[in-house]
Amino acid sequence: MIRVAVAAEHAESRALFAALPGIEVVASAATGREAAEAVAAARPDVLVMDLRLPGLDAVVAGTAVLVLSMSDGAAQLFDAMLAGARGYLVRGATQDEICHGIAAVAAGRAFFGPGVARRMLDHFAATDLSAKGLSAKGLSAKERQVLELVAAGLPAATVATRLGLAAGTVAGYMSAIVTKLHGSSGRPPGPRAGRGGSAASPAAPG
Repeated sequence: MIRVAVAAEHAESRALFAALPGIEVVASAATGREAAEAVAAARPDVLVMDLRLPGLDAVVAGTAVLVLSMSDGAAQLFDAMLAGARGYLVRGATQDEICHGIAAVAAGRAFFGPGVARRMLDHFAATDLSAKGLSAKGLSAKERQVLELVAAGLPAATVATRLGLAAGTVAGYMSAIVTKLHGSSGRPPGPRAGRGGSAASPAAPG
């Protein structure tokens, strides 16, 4: 069972998650301040957070974050990933997609689609990580290959086949890419696996 805190302005949005299989909603919040307090008090495996949350001026720290968005606009979602989120879901996602996204993020995996992947490629091309005191400069050759294929719209399973890798290996590369993304922004790496998390291969949402 994955322990989840849900931060969304409307009660019906928060109630949706209580009915999901394998999910235990341990806290809910309707504002950015309440979300921070809920994470500190309940210590969830994942915080599902609406990007339109009132009073929200940053991604809440202290747990793995999966953001909700009304659209898949890459600019806003990339900013959320850069600020510390490990993935996102677009409103209208199916129950299976929501459960998959939560499980992936709880297990320390990354969960993002092609539009955000393209912005990540541009970001790493323009960012010298060594200037920020990090051991790696940009992406490894294999990480770049994975990100380029995701940016081209290929799902993780197809990326694995194309590169001759196991699905779990591709998931590991995607997770490493997001960890480097967080590091390039000066943000410490976020939590990896939650207490109730189980392994999940990421699929590009949208």
